[in-house]
Amino acid sequence: MKKLLIAATALALTSGMGMAQTVRIASEGAYAPYNLINDKGELDGYEIELGNEMCKRAELTCTWVKNDFDAMIPNLVSSNFDAIMAGMSITDERKKQSSSPRTTCRPPSAYMALSADADVKGGIVAAQTGTIQSGYVAQSGATLVEFGTFDEATAAVRNGEADAIFADKEYLVPLVNEGSDGFAWVGEDVVLGDGIGMGLRQSDTELKDKFDAAIASMKADGSINTLIEKWFGPEAQKFPTN
Repeated sequence: MKKLLIAATALALTSGMGMAQTVRIASEGAYAPYNLINDKGELDGYEIELGNEMCKRAELTCTWVKNDFDAMIPNLVSSNFDAIMAGMSITDERKKQSSSPRTTCRPPSAYMALSADADVKGGIVAAQTGTIQSGYVAQSGATLVEFGTFDEATAAVRNGEADAIFADKEYLVPLVNEGSDGFAWVGEDVVLGDGIGMGLRQSDTELKDKFDAAIASMKADGSINTLIEKWFGPEAQKFPTN
């Protein structure tokens, strides 16, 4: 499961900037099913489809920018792009640097290892750098080893460098279900933060309101649940509809 949840679009709507300006949304392209690179070499995934629909409902022109996860917030603050949709969890620390519209999904985090008996409390646990999961492991009593990408963290478990990995459960499900590596769940799911959302500059209040309205309308008509089921499966947690 991945990182604490903030992600989405921000347009510079401060004085002098018109509504016709393109909103640049950053994503990682390396955290399926939230975001990935498809066979055409394009950004794809739950957040990409969700962001496109939100832009449509908000009547905004949006483009996508690929960016490394650990540089997302600094580049947002520096106006290198306008918003983040990258499987980013909403945390108190991130709220100090950016704002977020309504939650776009509420995935649990989970431990995965080569044995269901792996020691995740006192052993070595891998996580992706800069995620809400890495912060949790650091305070759990386990020894944290961080990696720049989820794939590198997973490889550390395969090769014995780490006893387990802690991440967004939805991201781990295909690896456990596939069965080829012998991965298993360890312990119970863990709910962290306020869910996953869209990251915006704190000054972009008008844009935040537009995306708030777009997300709210998708929750009300159930279309966000359709996307959640498409990308995460029928058992994924969904939002109540009006």
